[in-house]
Amino acid sequence: MIKLGAKELRTVIPTKDETASIKKNPIYIILDNVLDTYNVGSIFRLADAVAAEKVFLCGETLTPPNSRIKKASINTWNWVNWEYAETALTAINKLRTHNSKKRDRAFGERSLLSQSEIKIICVEQDKRSVPYTEMKVELPLAIVVGNETYGVSKEVLNMADQIVEIPMWGVNKSLNVMVSCGIVLYEIMKFK
Repeated sequence: MIKLGAKELRTVIPTKDETASIKKNPIYIILDNVLDTYNVGSIFRLADAVAAEKVFLCGETLTPPNSRIKKASINTWNWVNWEYAETALTAINKLRTHNSKKRDRAFGERSLLSQSEIKIICVEQDKRSVPYTEMKVELPLAIVVGNETYGVSKEVLNMADQIVEIPMWGVNKSLNVMVSCGIVLYEIMKFK
C-alpha cells in the first residue's frame, strides 16, 4: 500500500495510458436526483476506488465541471467515465439496451434474457428490502442511490431486481448517500 500526503492525494492526475490500463469492473453507479455536490464528488472517488465502469448522474444531480464536485472528487471526475441521463429510468434502460446490443453482436442472435442481464440493485429502506449482506450479487450490475430526502424514486424501485438496506441501530434512521453507496459497493466487491 502506498502512503501519500495530503498534497499528493489531491494532485495525482493519471495519464490517458494509465487510465486506459485500468481493468474496469462491470459495475455502474446511478445517482437518482442526488442533490449534494459533495456526495456527487465523493461518489466519483468511490467509483474510481472500485474501478466502476461508469457513473450516471440523473435528474437534478449537478454535473461537472463544478467547483464543489471537483473538490470532493479530488479530480477523479476527470477520468471516471460518467454520463448525464434525464432520469434514473433512462439510465437503466440505456444500460439494458446497450448490454443487449453488445450481446447481440457477440453472439449474433437476439436473446430474450439479454434485456435483464444487468441486475439493478437499489439502496433504499423499503418493505421489499433485504439487508445488504444478504444481497445476491451477479455481474454486471447497477447500484442506484437516491435523493438525500426522498430516496430512490418509486419507479426505479419497482424495476429493481433487488432492494437492499443497511441496518440502523441508533436514533438516526439513515446514512449519508455516499456512505451507503460505499458500504454496499465494497460488499459487492467481495464477489468480483
